[in-house]
This record gives sequence, C-alpha cells and structure tokens, in this order.
Amino acid sequence: MASELPRKPPLCVLAPMVRTGELPTRLLSLKYGANLVWGPETVDKAIIGSTRTPNPAISCTDFTKPSNNKPGEVPRVVFRTHTVLETAARKLIFQLGTADPALAVDAARVVVRDVAGIGVNAGCPKHFSIHSGMGAALLQTPDLLCEILTSLVKAVGPETEFNVPISVKIRLLEPHEKTFGLVEKLVKTGIEHLTVHMRTTPMRPREPAVRDPQIIRGIVKICREAGVGILVNGDIDHRAASDYLSEQYDLDGCMIARAAETNPSCFIGGEKDVKPWLEVAKEFLTTAMEVDNHFSNTKFILNHIVDGKNQKFKQITSAKTYKDMCEIFEVGHLPGLSSDVEVVKELKKKTEAVEKARSGGNESAAAAGGVTPGKKAKKQKLRGVGGQAESSKNQQQGMTQAVPMLS
Repeated sequence: MASELPRKPPLCVLAPMVRTGELPTRLLSLKYGANLVWGPETVDKAIIGSTRTPNPAISCTDFTKPSNNKPGEVPRVVFRTHTVLETAARKLIFQLGTADPALAVDAARVVVRDVAGIGVNAGCPKHFSIHSGMGAALLQTPDLLCEILTSLVKAVGPETEFNVPISVKIRLLEPHEKTFGLVEKLVKTGIEHLTVHMRTTPMRPREPAVRDPQIIRGIVKICREAGVGILVNGDIDHRAASDYLSEQYDLDGCMIARAAETNPSCFIGGEKDVKPWLEVAKEFLTTAMEVDNHFSNTKFILNHIVDGKNQKFKQITSAKTYKDMCEIFEVGHLPGLSSDVEVVKELKKKTEAVEKARSGGNESAAAAGGVTPGKKAKKQKLRGVGGQAESSKNQQQGMTQAVPMLS
C-alpha cells in the first residue's frame, strides 16, 4: 500500500503545462506559496541520452543535448531545474510523456536524483501528446498505463535506492462512472498519488469542469481505501478555492493551471490576494533573466500575464531581446544572457538572408524577410528552455532562500 500524502493542510500545486511550466513560472509559483510544482511534459526520448550539466552560475542543473547535431554548437537545454529551490527543497515533480514502460524507466533514471517525484502524463488531449499513444491516449490502453506505472515504481519508486514517489494524471472517462474502474486499477500499481482533471478528453478549457459530487466522492473513496493521495484539477482559480474544494470532498489538494499561467500569485490566498499583473510581470521578467530562460519562452509567458488591453501588450510583441523587454517594464537588465546572444544570432542570420536574396534579385524573398526556417526547427524553438547550457555569470538575487519543506 502506498503511503499517504500529507492531508492537513491540503496541498495547492502548480499543474504541468507545456511551455508555461518552465523554470521561471515554477520558481514564482513556489515563492507565492505553491506546495509543489509540476514541470512541463517532457517526452521520454527527449530526455534519454541527455547529459546532466551543473550550471552553478545560475544555481541550476541542466539536461542538455547537442544542438541540431552540428559540431561546435553549444548544447541545447532539454530540461532545467533549480538546484536549491526545486531539487534540494524537494518541490519539483518531473512530468513524463511516455507510452512505453522501458523508455519510461530509462527516462526517469536520467532525472530521478534531481526531482521529488515522477508524474506520468495520461491526461493531455493535445495532438503532440496523443499522436504516439501518450497523454490522454493512455486512457484507452489502461493495461499499458498500469504497466508503465508498475515499471516505474519497481525501478525508481519508494522501495528502491532512488526513493521517489510515482504519480499519474488522468481525465474523466465517458460516462463518468467508468472512471471508477480505471482508478481501481491505477491505485494497485504502487503509485503515491493520483490527479484527476475533472474534464473528459474531448472537453475544452472553456467548458466548465465537472463538479458532480457522486463522481468526486466515488474517486476519493477508492483512493482512500488504497492509501493513495488524490488531487483534482480544473477551474480552480486560487488557493482559497483549492482549500474549499479539498475540505468539501476530503481531497489531499488541488492543482492550478490556467490561473497560474496568467498570474502565479494565485497561490497566495483568495481572489483579493492576487497581485496586480504589472507587479507580477516585472517579477517574472527578473526571475526569467536570473535563470537565463530562453527569451522566446519568456515572451510567450508574458503575453499571458500582461493585460491584453494595455499598451505594454503590443510593445512586448515587438520586443526582440531581454534588453528591449527590460525597457518596456522598466527593470534592470542582466547583461550577457546567452538567450540574448542566440536571439542576436538569429536576427543576424535573417538580415544576411535578406541581403543575399536582394543581391540575387529575389525581391519577393527579401520582402518576406528572407529564408524562413523549416517547421522542424521552428517547433524546436517553441518550447525553448534555456538559451544555452553555459549561462552567463548571473547569480540570483532574491531567489536564493529555499522554500520550506512540507510538514
């Protein structure tokens, strides 16, 4: 029987979110009171074969791979964790995308010493996750899902030298009562806890999450009898709402996703405790620079934090570097960021491509901005974690105090 999660007080944690759940969001969520943070889904094959690279300049540990297989290129960061605030504080859960028990184990062994737990993604409905049988596709192959979980428990779970809890995040099945059978199978695999997103796979975020007391209490009952912790996710806007729902249904806690994406200070308390977006945006930008987060990722997340009606929203759209962003938000710029160097390189390449097109008489290509990178290259940059493995000499200020351990 798996050990229980602490039940008092209930947990309020950051949900796994692709792109949004990178290091700056996780650190800010912890600072504002999140008990645990889930990283973005990382596919097993992406992390397998990566090199664990200490990055003391920013108090981080990077997992890197060769950049585009080009000799002499600085390795790209696949995953980055903060050595003090996440690893030492035991606050980070690694969200694993997988559809293969052996690959899942190989991937977990790469990061297991730097995380507080391994979470299997069996709930994401998006194509990039389900096209290879991962994410919500695993709900249709419950025996495979159970085999993945059992393999992870045996390889890196509490009874092994690694001693990390294994968890899984699922969605409701249709009809909802069908979820009970799946949960009964999952709690027998040795997992530490289960998270249920209270929506079915076809449901979109704009559709209200299911709040059927019979369904929630039925899931809780199964978990309680098995000694497995239970968290829920869906339409939870702040810690006060999380605490209320946890008390109402005897939950171990709740996950917050979209509300944390737009304002991580939602972990402080109730709606009135949420900090103004401008204050949060400035703090996010500073944190992103301190951990040398990839500029494109920082820009993407700020687009969610900043009020769309404010003039700064349009300004950040045209920002090309961290220096540009710092001028918009009137915060101090940290020089020498590797992400800025990469952005400048890309701008230089684009300029050279335009000049080459013009010299060759290809005015249409020049007008379009030169040669457009292929789709594969574009996708690789969308989720960029860090500009490079070797970060500049930027010691973190105001982010070095470890988050207290859970009692």
